[in-house]
Amino acid sequence: MYRILIFLFLNFIIITSSHSSIDVKARTAILQDFFSGEILYEKEPDRSIYPASMTKIMTTIIAFDLIKTGDLSLEDKFIVSEKAWRLSTAGYSSMFIMVGDEVSVENLLHGIITASGNDACIVLAEGIAGTEDEFAILMTSKAKEIGMDNTNFTNSSGINDPENYSTVRDILIMSRYLIKEHPEFYKWFARKEFTWNRTGGDPITQGNRNPLLYKNIGADGIKTGYLAVEKYSLASSIVRNGRRLIAVGSGFETKNARSRESSKLLTYGLTNFDLVEIVKKDTPIEKVDVWLGKKQQVNVYIKDDIYKTIKKAKKKLLKVSLKYEGPIKAPIKKDQIVGKLRVVYDQELVGEYDLLAANKVEEANIFTRLIKSLNYLIWGDV
Repeated sequence: MYRILIFLFLNFIIITSSHSSIDVKARTAILQDFFSGEILYEKEPDRSIYPASMTKIMTTIIAFDLIKTGDLSLEDKFIVSEKAWRLSTAGYSSMFIMVGDEVSVENLLHGIITASGNDACIVLAEGIAGTEDEFAILMTSKAKEIGMDNTNFTNSSGINDPENYSTVRDILIMSRYLIKEHPEFYKWFARKEFTWNRTGGDPITQGNRNPLLYKNIGADGIKTGYLAVEKYSLASSIVRNGRRLIAVGSGFETKNARSRESSKLLTYGLTNFDLVEIVKKDTPIEKVDVWLGKKQQVNVYIKDDIYKTIKKAKKKLLKVSLKYEGPIKAPIKKDQIVGKLRVVYDQELVGEYDLLAANKVEEANIFTRLIKSLNYLIWGDV
């Protein structure tokens, strides 16, 4: 028979509510609750954009992935080519490196992240892949791998190219990947300035172009962008009261609008939604009965953290139930699927997750199984 255990969740992570709707003055925008993965706001999120310097997020991801696998080191040095140097003399945002300089991967990454150096992007791209064109192929391949289905990269910096395109939804996916997979390097995106001891001149200190880092809203990244054909853009993230939100917007008319509207969007997510922790991964949830095993019960768990974001205006309760056909017959393997955890919100099923056995349970010996079987036949006692 099916056993269903139902829990009501009242332990919301509460933020005071204010607004119920929002109008973001951008051509396209999106907002996500990082922990639940739920989209809290969107405005033409799949409209094609020129990502400009937000492209550099993927440039750093390629490097971070290689560092993680041991195929690249922060101490490795790459030589500055004339192509890279020319960008620093052509009016683009630059780290101001010189032809022939040998620059460490670590300095190049800071030059990309903080100074938004297009020249640093090319040096890193050429050092990793031989040419920037080959590096762009790696970037696009990685984009497809992580689910950026409407993105194509043709360069490492985001300089204007009609074939270098994306969407705010894809930029969100990319930003989320960086934060989740490389938290130790993501911290670099909160750095407010970077000093480069350039060859043949005084050191140059440049500030981070992300305007939200200078506001008291908990911002810790990630990347601005600008192209004349696209106007201003920003991928941003804040951490407040145990929550993380990620926002991406493009087509802001001015720098001030980019800062103001991005702040407004992130604040909207904080003040209009509650985050509920349903269950922590790898933590025993409940003991369920076992039939004909050496143990009478087995702990069950979920392999992933589960969160739900709830709009404050509804003020409904979540119902979480464990559904399994029990008692569960031994033998039971560790991590065997034994049932489902179901999440219902406002009478609608919003999630269903595999319920796993936390440990193995061996079958009881034949004598014990015989006695229990007879008891069940006679008395209905398991």
